[in-house]
Amino acid sequence: MKEKSIHKFDKPSVSVDIVIFTIQDNELKVLLVNRGIEPFKGKWAIPGGFVRIGESLEDAAMRELEEETGVKDVYLGQLYTFGNPKRDPRGRVITVTYMALVNSDRIKLHAASDASEAEWFSVRKLPSLAFDHRKILDYALKRLKWKFEYTTVAFSLLPKKFPISHVQRIYEIVFNKKFDKRNFKKKLLSLNILKEEGIKKDVSHRPPMLYSLKKNIGEIVEIL
Repeated sequence: MKEKSIHKFDKPSVSVDIVIFTIQDNELKVLLVNRGIEPFKGKWAIPGGFVRIGESLEDAAMRELEEETGVKDVYLGQLYTFGNPKRDPRGRVITVTYMALVNSDRIKLHAASDASEAEWFSVRKLPSLAFDHRKILDYALKRLKWKFEYTTVAFSLLPKKFPISHVQRIYEIVFNKKFDKRNFKKKLLSLNILKEEGIKKDVSHRPPMLYSLKKNIGEIVEIL
């Protein structure tokens, strides 16, 4: 069978969408942008954009992340490819989704050229979303919990030095449940992934021990 020339095939567009999570006001929040152009003008959406010619998927995701948040060195992982032929009314658009975890204290939000504003939303109080972005976000939430169970990505939401109580609080926010304080600390210390950094001094109550995440920790660590 003679193979067709590549020029005879239709060329779909490729985009990247980045689900950006943070912890803010004791809630898990996601960054959404209000679309300033059609389709879905005025609707909230996950930030993203089309991949440029000569640009890798990861480079496109990093570019979009920096444009929306102003940060570069954060956790960024590929999630899934969504390719329903009818997912975008403009035509055949395949999107590769990414997940980023950022410390909200480090960033200043600003909407890109095709959006009128950018805002953090609680994942439990979401507006109606454009395209298939609710489906993408639901999938990202499932993957985020898996990452928290089996990797150390949660520590990217913390400062370099932290008490264990802050780690536990982040886990409670993401999983929307309480963990036993003693058991959580015992399990975390047993993993041998933390380094003692000394006692926190600028507090009026009993000062906690501060820790940092050790370097060169393996990718898979069973936290829970």
